[in-house]
Amino acid sequence: MTDHAAKINPQARRGRGALSRRSGRFEADRSFQLDDGWGNLDAPAPPLRTRVGIDRSRTIITRNTSPDVPFDRSINAYRGCEHGCTYCFARPSHAYLGLSLGLDFESRLFQKPDAPAQLVKELAKPSYVPDTIAMGTNTDPYQPIERKLELTRRLLQVLADHQHPVRIVTKSNLVVRDIDILAPMAEKGLVEVNLSVTTLDRKLSRQMEPRAPTPQRRLNTLRTLSDAGIPTGVSYAPVIPGLNDTEMEAILEQSANAGARDASYVILRLPLEIKELFTEWLEEAVPNRAQRVLNRVRGLHGGKLYNPGFGHRGRGSGAEAELLKRRFELAVKRFGFNTQRLPLDVSRFQRPSQPTGQLSLF
Repeated sequence: MTDHAAKINPQARRGRGALSRRSGRFEADRSFQLDDGWGNLDAPAPPLRTRVGIDRSRTIITRNTSPDVPFDRSINAYRGCEHGCTYCFARPSHAYLGLSLGLDFESRLFQKPDAPAQLVKELAKPSYVPDTIAMGTNTDPYQPIERKLELTRRLLQVLADHQHPVRIVTKSNLVVRDIDILAPMAEKGLVEVNLSVTTLDRKLSRQMEPRAPTPQRRLNTLRTLSDAGIPTGVSYAPVIPGLNDTEMEAILEQSANAGARDASYVILRLPLEIKELFTEWLEEAVPNRAQRVLNRVRGLHGGKLYNPGFGHRGRGSGAEAELLKRRFELAVKRFGFNTQRLPLDVSRFQRPSQPTGQLSLF
């Protein structure tokens, strides 16, 4: 067989984004769901349940040197993301765990229970130089399991206790739960929250981001946070030509009306195995438009589905990329975005005290 990712029974993957357990690039074996002739696939399939394991990583702050992103450090309390966004560029990271970047990425999750203690330890190092930490760069810090585990909340409390700046990106209205932490941080210039809004079409959102809050809930979240005095922004990402690209101005306008003051956009990124996974989803979700969408994506990347080059991967090149850039610039000016963008305050940072291991005499 040439298909390395037989689709899972629709009943089993109901409410999920990916259609299959497509194997990662490091796997030598492929598995398929086949009927053995005895009707073993005729019975109703049990739903795919989310399982949460433990990630024992020894550090919590991840560093990067990419010139494409405005930060050099980030925190991810979880591996995998239950939102199930079909286009998520972070999916290939599950291959390092020997798991599928498809359904495993959104159903086989890992939490980092030691993350808050690790963060205190890393901030306490004499060599640590404070700068804005990004949260939500790989997996959503407010995905559904955060409601129970509260790892993101505990990490925010550590940052607040030591007056360390943080910039959050999320699709979830759960972030309003932590207004009691975020609002005091905002008063000191220590936080900004960005909501990712991909489309205003509820049906399309449900197809692409099956377990993420609806677009209207995200807009409402922008309003709630803004009313609480917390600086907010909108991330229009990813821009998928032929699918949601016509919504740019409407998304930015409604986000501005909800109080967002900053705006950004990123075109669709399809690194590594995501090309096949997204194509698989596209051909089922919008079969009449699938090839047109893929051809326009290729037009942004010099005839390929993806070009990973710095300066290119998030913006593309060519006539359509220039048109998107110009439309965005005009919309930003029209709706008053990015006029008050100030760096978060690093001068307030208070280093955690380090235990000396020596008992006090008094």
